[in-house]
Amino acid sequence: MDKKKTIIVITAGVLVAIIVALVLFLTVFRKDAYRILKVYEYSGKASVTRQDIGNIEPYNNMVLESGDTVALDEGKLVLLADEDKYIHLEEGTELVLNATGSSDTSKTTIELKSGAITNDIQNKLSEGSSYEVNTPNSTMSVRGTIFRVEVYEENGIKYTRVSVFEGKVASRLIYKNGDVADNEVTIEKGKEVLIYEDDNTVDYVSPPRDIDYSDLPESVIELLDKALSDGRDLDIARDELEKYLNSIVTVTFVYDGKVFGTQTIERGGKAVEPTLTPAASGSWDWDFSKKVNKDTTIEWK
Repeated sequence: MDKKKTIIVITAGVLVAIIVALVLFLTVFRKDAYRILKVYEYSGKASVTRQDIGNIEPYNNMVLESGDTVALDEGKLVLLADEDKYIHLEEGTELVLNATGSSDTSKTTIELKSGAITNDIQNKLSEGSSYEVNTPNSTMSVRGTIFRVEVYEENGIKYTRVSVFEGKVASRLIYKNGDVADNEVTIEKGKEVLIYEDDNTVDYVSPPRDIDYSDLPESVIELLDKALSDGRDLDIARDELEKYLNSIVTVTFVYDGKVFGTQTIERGGKAVEPTLTPAASGSWDWDFSKKVNKDTTIEWK
């Protein structure tokens, strides 16, 4: 009888030890558990570049890794992190994903190299989490919001445009030597800032100003329209936003201060280079692969 009791006690002790070990494993190692980071929706032409592997053709539900470079040439690409952070890439966008921590203590940093992304953080971040978007001349951090970041270059000047549709974003300049400015600019919903970088300096073009919705791609307008239908707290009414959907814009070609011709196209479409030219030398000052989102004037130079 004593022998049986001893066996029972030993068995019970082993079970307790196993349970304790399992609890410790779940509580300790869960902190370093792999975060959900994947391709949520994709169609078109894109690539994922991974260290030591090279280019990979993306596909829906593809698991991504921290350090991956993601590029969208054409089509649609939406990334998902932690089941509540959506990253919508626009055509011509390239970025590097850096994601560490667990879903409860997530550290997400996006290095935006070119193009534009709209970030939809649907739940407020926990105290131990962070979400940042870095461009060559600025860094943006948020707690929970919908915002768009675009980087582009015109006439040798690099620009970063940050538009906040919900919540607010904190922005800081990054100087040429890599230093980050101490001063933080808060961009409230309904506002945007434009940051420029020339050969001499990095600075804001102006204080935060009202968002120019007419200059946003139709894909972003559609995303915002859906957010409003889901009850999100944006700074624009749905009927006002819908004015920018399926609308017509006018492209005016100007030579020597006079109208040479016009084209009417759907918003988000592309202007077509005229067959006739106004002069023997020169060219239209426009990239005809670029989408037109508002009335636009193109000059002959």
